[in-house]
Amino acid sequence: MAQPATGPAEGPCSAPPTAAGKAVHPVDEKLPPSRLVPAALQHIAAMYAGVVTPPLIIGQAVGLDPAGMTRLIAASLLIAGLATVLQTLGVGAFAGNRLPFVNAASSAGIAPMLAIAETSATGHQLPAIYGAVLVAGVFCLAVGPFFGRLLRFFPPLVTGVVITLIGVTLMPVPVAWAQGGDRSAADFGAMKYLALAAFTLTVILLIQRFGRGFVKQVALLVGMLVGTLAAIPFGLADFSALKSAPLAALPTPFAFGAPEFRPAAILSLCIVMLVLMTESSAGMLALGEICERRTDGRTITRGLRTDGIATLLGPVFGGFPTSAFAQNVGVVSLTGVRSRYVVATAGGALLVLGVFPVLGAVVSLVPMPVLGGAGIVLFGSIAVSGIRTLSEAGLDDSSNIILVAVALGAGIIPLAAPAFYAGFPSWAQTVLGSGISAGALVAVLLNLFFHHLGTHSRSAVALKSS
Repeated sequence: MAQPATGPAEGPCSAPPTAAGKAVHPVDEKLPPSRLVPAALQHIAAMYAGVVTPPLIIGQAVGLDPAGMTRLIAASLLIAGLATVLQTLGVGAFAGNRLPFVNAASSAGIAPMLAIAETSATGHQLPAIYGAVLVAGVFCLAVGPFFGRLLRFFPPLVTGVVITLIGVTLMPVPVAWAQGGDRSAADFGAMKYLALAAFTLTVILLIQRFGRGFVKQVALLVGMLVGTLAAIPFGLADFSALKSAPLAALPTPFAFGAPEFRPAAILSLCIVMLVLMTESSAGMLALGEICERRTDGRTITRGLRTDGIATLLGPVFGGFPTSAFAQNVGVVSLTGVRSRYVVATAGGALLVLGVFPVLGAVVSLVPMPVLGGAGIVLFGSIAVSGIRTLSEAGLDDSSNIILVAVALGAGIIPLAAPAFYAGFPSWAQTVLGSGISAGALVAVLLNLFFHHLGTHSRSAVALKSS
């Protein structure tokens, strides 16, 4: 039930009176189209690059053709739309946190999924990934109702390490894109590719420096658009996917093969799912503060249940692990527009984009070097988010410094020495070969060692006195 805003509210976010004279909480406000559409477009602009990043990276890694890439992007958009609509509008007391909350495929799962692909035979990469994602969805649904009790094992110290590693371990991806994308090509790393990537990056930086309002928020999209247009005269843009893409089509269930279930892959993505659940919970708590609507345990449970449903449904159509989009929490804070119906409209737009594969094909037209220039900003900003989280984690304590140092070191090993785990069993290679999984595992274990084992009696006294 909607709760009235506390205290007097002023400005564009104030609760408007209804016909009966009762105030409507800004979260439940239904805006007129003149305000609804622009606000929804801002959310779409903020999320779009992040939504299409996982299918672009995974599709390239497993060698999908343009038609396969189009299907993968369309599926990602469709699942993001379904999850966002379900999250904002809700289904009774079962699912949906009913906040202006965006859900979509998370970049946190990319590195573990790449590790799964590298240890799978050709033609079995996506089935192995989807089997692990499916079980991770079931895991989220099972653990979600009790997750509040586990949050103490995932403090900012742990989540900060993981988020930082997401950005750092993914950085080789945009670097390879900037060099042309195809490592086997004779002209891989040619100056024409590097120049196009640098041009795209420069455009994004100039927009960030001199742009204002909405234009500044969509700097990544504008940069990719300008970079793609610049690539056309030099023959670096391929339009073949646009010609073969159907105008409208629903994603086909299990179009990439039946899921395959491998224990090591499942363990890897379940670890990532715990991190995503922590991120979602933190996002809901932050959004509750921004919207002045208290986020209680039941709200978090409904929100995590939505994550689980979307993650479970994703592999059926070609989607990936789903979680909160922190950049859209920032949009709510920046614009002051707290209506969940704005975000629901944005989710509906993603649904429309998902059933029109030709629109997904437009995204796949972006040349690899252009994606490389934009990806450096995108993944770099993820690392910065992790650093910001770590700055709030009490790094003046020597134990915390050691924890972060060792966890980051464990996470960077696969990046610095890719063959380091070559002699390990295949299951260990899948778990430890992903810097995110390895770093998360070490961070959780060291957090238990330093802050939980042997501290039960002290914790009990502290809880009793609070």
